[in-house]
Amino acid sequence: MRLVLAFLGISAFLLQASDANITAAERTHAIKLLQDSQKEFLSLVDGLSEEQWNYKPGPDRWSVGETAEHIVLAEGGLFANLERAMAAPPNPDWETKTRGKTEFIEKVMVDRSHKAQAPEAIVPHGKLSHEEVIQRYKAGRAKTMKFAEENEVPLKEHTADHPFPVFGTLNAYQWLIYIPLHNMRHDQQIAEVKASPGFPK
Repeated sequence: MRLVLAFLGISAFLLQASDANITAAERTHAIKLLQDSQKEFLSLVDGLSEEQWNYKPGPDRWSVGETAEHIVLAEGGLFANLERAMAAPPNPDWETKTRGKTEFIEKVMVDRSHKAQAPEAIVPHGKLSHEEVIQRYKAGRAKTMKFAEENEVPLKEHTADHPFPVFGTLNAYQWLIYIPLHNMRHDQQIAEVKASPGFPK
């Protein structure tokens, strides 16, 4: 009897360990990250004049407007990666391939001491107006939020590779939280521009 109970306990542990569904706490966390990053972003860009929107602290620095455009372009690209992961068949090695990546993403994405070169596809070109950037941001975020709130598919067993080798293979949940964490990273950049000595008053 004791052996049977031990076996059942081990089986339950293994089943739990390999559960590809996100927990209620993980869903709540993702939704809160999306809400908090949106609130922060909109408060940072609210009420800016065109001069403030376009001000660049240096020739090699992005303006508030360029940084905001990058956030919008990145959200679209990251959500496409999330959809690519969801379209892929379940990865039997998802646990091994993605272990520890959630904590890694949460740590490095908001750390601006480590800079990265944005891929060409999400480099801002100033072709969107102030209003267009805000409109596209809200539309993209509503789409991401709907996914976070409503999707019931086992997200963790669906994976897609990140173009940066340091991240490697990420599961769909990790791609989901990457979106608001990337947003928060660049919210810091917008705050830095606004705090620079030459920022128009």
